[in-house]
Amino acid sequence: MSKESPMQPVNGYGVLAIVIVALLFSVAVFVGGIVILERERNPVGGFAMGGAVLLFVATLIACGGFIVLQPNEASVLTLFGSYTGTARESGFWWVNPFNLKRKMSLRSRNLEGAKLKVNDKQGNPIEIAIVVVWRVEDSAQACFDVENYEGYVRVQSESAVRHLANSYAYDHGEENEITLRSGFDEVAVALRRELQERLSKAGVHVEEARLTHLAYAPEIAQVMLRRQQAEAVIAARTKIVHGAVSMVEMALHELSEKKVVQLDEERKAAMVSNLLVVLCGESEVHPVVNTGTLYS
Repeated sequence: MSKESPMQPVNGYGVLAIVIVALLFSVAVFVGGIVILERERNPVGGFAMGGAVLLFVATLIACGGFIVLQPNEASVLTLFGSYTGTARESGFWWVNPFNLKRKMSLRSRNLEGAKLKVNDKQGNPIEIAIVVVWRVEDSAQACFDVENYEGYVRVQSESAVRHLANSYAYDHGEENEITLRSGFDEVAVALRRELQERLSKAGVHVEEARLTHLAYAPEIAQVMLRRQQAEAVIAARTKIVHGAVSMVEMALHELSEKKVVQLDEERKAAMVSNLLVVLCGESEVHPVVNTGTLYS
């Protein structure tokens, strides 16, 4: 694995001043050489002109070493195929003009994944999508250890989402089991951890990873919706029955303790039946007045 090597380039303003002076000096020497040749016919003028041309060419080559780095931007430098270092500090700088310079953004980026159709832990087809916030942490790894680090992030993120979906049930797991729907924060932590393990090879740091879309696939969405509705009805009925039984028990206890009326077992059964109908029924109750006895 490659490892980033920080590099401190030369201040560009000082080198720029030297280059300007060298250019003016080369022009002056070239003109002076022409004058010497025309007036004195001295070969020194030719040597002066040749030296001025060489100096002019050298200063032009030196101009290729200037770089400008914005905040959160780096330049990866290689010389004849060898990595020489990474300049990270923003400003106007000068480096070896023969270095190959590759600029790279160090800012945080968002990767919004497409909706993927995968199977959860129980084999149910679901649709899932994520958003990943990432940035380049090691420029050398991003440049030299993977072919295209942006494409690498995209492909590995999709692979991590598929693996995550296969590791958790959508919303009905075993007892105390984390599911995609109920354990949103826990799933996000697991997703970020897996992405970091995969993307560390490319020198990428994952700052955040979260689910942005989670739903059953269209072909089973209606069936699952009916199942959820049935489970909600059962849960509500369970609470209603539990409350009704408690109220009936309380009523019988109060009647017996305060000696309001003495009921035999058959009358108690009839009272319990009536109270449960009143308390558990969904429609409005219409009482029936019995003008006879309980047994008529």
